[in-house]
Amino acid sequence: MPRLLLDATPLRVSPAFRRLWLGLSVSNLGGQLTVVAVGLQVYHLTRSTFAVGVLGLFALVPLVVFGLYGGAIADHADRRTVALVASAVAWVAVLGLVVQAVAHSTSVGILYALVALESGAGAVNSPARGAIIPRLLEPRHMPAANAWQTLGWNIALTVGPLVGAGMVALGGYGLAYGTDAVLFTFALAALYRLPPVPPERSANGRHRAGLGSVLDGLRYLGTQPNVRMTFLVDLAAMVFSSPRVLFPAIGVVYLGGGATTTGALTAAVAVGAVLSGLLSGGLARVRWQGQTIVWSITVWGLSIVAFGLVLVHVGPHNPAQLVWGALLAVLVALAVAGAADNTSAVFRQTILQTATPDDMRGRLQGVFTVVVAGGPRLGELGLGAVSSRIGEGGAAVIGGAACLVVLWLLVVGQPRFWRYDALDPQP
Repeated sequence: MPRLLLDATPLRVSPAFRRLWLGLSVSNLGGQLTVVAVGLQVYHLTRSTFAVGVLGLFALVPLVVFGLYGGAIADHADRRTVALVASAVAWVAVLGLVVQAVAHSTSVGILYALVALESGAGAVNSPARGAIIPRLLEPRHMPAANAWQTLGWNIALTVGPLVGAGMVALGGYGLAYGTDAVLFTFALAALYRLPPVPPERSANGRHRAGLGSVLDGLRYLGTQPNVRMTFLVDLAAMVFSSPRVLFPAIGVVYLGGGATTTGALTAAVAVGAVLSGLLSGGLARVRWQGQTIVWSITVWGLSIVAFGLVLVHVGPHNPAQLVWGALLAVLVALAVAGAADNTSAVFRQTILQTATPDDMRGRLQGVFTVVVAGGPRLGELGLGAVSSRIGEGGAAVIGGAACLVVLWLLVVGQPRFWRYDALDPQP
């Protein structure tokens, strides 16, 4: 049994990683309060799932621009400084959400603008942090470290939506945003206590960040099929079948319960991921990591199809009370999806960090940020549009099926990824 449990070695051997993991985990909890509160506030103001999906568009554009450029900055400047400055800007955006909530603003445009600012800052922050972690630990500890990272993130996803929905119901949107602002300071403190982390210099590298440096990173990615596939298979899952945009309407139109159901649906994905993380001790011994990623995403797609079929069966009927049987069924489907996604995430990040040289790590972490965060945002926009035509249940079924088709077409087109060997990591 101890061999199945999460390996604590990374926390034990690196105090810097331990502090960073704890600070980010606490701040991620606050961030989930805001994610739920913003979605609920937009839906409250507009009564439109499509309007909630448009949040993804306002987050996606700065995410793409600043994620790629932020990765280039992280390969040319001290990564600790880059992460600190970007985190401070994101904190200001959260404070702006607090102000508009306290002022009882009814402007959806203000919400979109603040989400865009926070997304842009986070897009610079994330690749800098991702490039820091491999410098704090030996390569053999990276699978366990990534398991800890995803565990902290998914605990936040489990607790945050429930607490966030409860805060909105009991104290309004300002309470959720204000709590996020307080918890954000833990991440700032953890980053401040890190030592300087300048990037390793390359003899052929550019002297400063800029468009040329970004293009260098993209050209490098274009020549590395295994690393490139980690991005493509994740896009197949997230663009076609990321279901979060559907949750606010499901809580009102399909299952009842309103904001509380919305929080429970979001948390169910994270519960599965947390359980998967707690039992991740064997992941460090997995040799064929590409195959594991493919099978994990297959399970994800099938789970989203099952989730949608339950909703199609129930149908939109604005229930006055919770539809308990259907709620339990969709929670199980989403928990299985979360467990599969967590396993995929651990190995996708491990391949990226162990097969990429340090002088390119920031830029590829920038691409990773765009894919991991931007894929779901783009998917939310698409699913929101589809659901407005055929309903939330049908949109989930079609999205999950599309994920499966695109995933296996990619695998057939790139068989080398299927044979990826952790004992001989080739990018």
